[in-house]
Amino acid sequence: MKKKLLSTLCPCCGLAMRTAAMSCPTCQVKIEGDFSETAFSKLTIEDQKFLEEYLLAGFSIKTLEQSSSLGYAAIRSRLDRLIANYKALAKMDGQKKAILEKLRADEITVTEAKDMLEKLTGD
Repeated sequence: MKKKLLSTLCPCCGLAMRTAAMSCPTCQVKIEGDFSETAFSKLTIEDQKFLEEYLLAGFSIKTLEQSSSLGYAAIRSRLDRLIANYKALAKMDGQKKAILEKLRADEITVTEAKDMLEKLTGD
């Protein structure tokens, strides 16, 4: 049976989900907590797959072109989109942290922080 890739988006509201539990399939040990994530884990499944293909091609557009049905222009376009998506996610993470730091320092209220975060994520 082929395993399904885990989406990082909530199936209900579409917002990013956080990893809260992990388990070992061999010994059944389970841990729960607030695990940190990188911008890479927040990329779409499509972007993650493309990044993996590019990595396995030795980060060579020419090699990827030879091993896939995509031409140079399509690969370059997808790479540009992937880079833009990653930069946007990393920037958004930084902005979220700045908002939460302002909240922690009592520079803004919870309502202001909520409004700022919603505006940042487009909700």
